[in-house]
Amino acid sequence: MKKFILACLFLQAGLFLSAQDGNQFPNLPGETLEGDNIELPEDASGKVTIVGMAYSKKAESTLKSWYQPMYDKFVLKRGMFDQNYDVNLYFVPMFTGLKRAAFGASMNKLKKSHRKDLFPYILFYKGELDVYEEELNMTEKNQPYFFVLDENGKIVYSTYGLYSQEKMAEIEKILDKRW
Repeated sequence: MKKFILACLFLQAGLFLSAQDGNQFPNLPGETLEGDNIELPEDASGKVTIVGMAYSKKAESTLKSWYQPMYDKFVLKRGMFDQNYDVNLYFVPMFTGLKRAAFGASMNKLKKSHRKDLFPYILFYKGELDVYEEELNMTEKNQPYFFVLDENGKIVYSTYGLYSQEKMAEIEKILDKRW
């Protein structure tokens, strides 16, 4: 019985995540730590884009588990075949509701960090959450969500939660089909 319940949960999670695959990614305006205003997916058009989003403190700490592996693979291109990947990469802490008041202080705090190499890849969002929760099925508040967008801003893959090699392998498989 336990195996049946677990199988149903995994199936449900798969259906849940694939529900937005193929849909257009909603407009997401934000500001990088370098002061650039970017609106996804428009400003990323013409290039595959990976977007990681978090809208709670706990989700934001889990989002950080993705920083180094994603940075190593898609920015530094440290792996054997990583030179083939030419993608945009954005990590998006979302300041919604009452957390909007902390937007400026959080940006300033991060600007003082020693990870200036991540500045172009962190996109701060301040605004409403409803459209993203609804259109992207972002219902697990304490989990970060990742979306791989094609060159036109359509979602071709999505996942959520803590970084794992299995999730990275799925992202690579999607990207490998494109090249």
